[in-house]
Amino acid sequence: MTGGEHAGNGGDERAGNGGDERAEDRRLSSPGDRFGARLQRQSSAAALQARVIEQETHNLAEAFRLVVDDGSVTRAAATVVAARRRFVAGTGKAFAYASLLAADLSAGMSNVTLVDGAVVRPLDVLSDVRDSDVLVAVSLRRYRRETVAVAEQFAAAGGTVVAVTDAADAPLATVAAQAIVVPTGSASYADSPTAVAAVVHLLATLTTASAKGARRRLAERDRISRALDLYWEG
Repeated sequence: MTGGEHAGNGGDERAGNGGDERAEDRRLSSPGDRFGARLQRQSSAAALQARVIEQETHNLAEAFRLVVDDGSVTRAAATVVAARRRFVAGTGKAFAYASLLAADLSAGMSNVTLVDGAVVRPLDVLSDVRDSDVLVAVSLRRYRRETVAVAEQFAAAGGTVVAVTDAADAPLATVAAQAIVVPTGSASYADSPTAVAAVVHLLATLTTASAKGARRRLAERDRISRALDLYWEG
């Protein structure tokens, strides 16, 4: 047996076990379900900490392997760079990741808008969608209806939707022209945020690195920040 064959068989076995774990994880669809299944049994804080760290480390490695293999982040970055206007949206907990992405993109690019539902409302955005616009939407289970509905209307109006989600069959993935699928399996009652934050960071980095004028924009922001005395440095 060759080394490659051995690695392949081991990978098949691990993939099978991983598939069982993912199926169980998807079955536990709410934080309450996951708490009952994972945290009610007696366990020391040290043992729980070890389980969570092990799972988070696995998620991060798996997420990076997936995006390298499928090229989804590099394609999404190219789409965002090519757009004339870039909108970022998410609802509930996903809004935190959307905010992170919008903040990082806007540092190096113009025309980046966070759809926050207050200052920038979905209705206002959807009333003026152009075919050169892109919407990066973040949607994680239990999949808030608002995000999917906005993405559907944005796509119907001619814009391009890029999804950041946690399953290939997630509601947002079926609407999007491109989807970045990030594993969120967890040893906790809450789905893992680790890989989602890392992939959002990767997307912002690849996008900004390819954006025309990013270096000049970042330098100008630094100058203005110093002029406004925004940060405690020293």
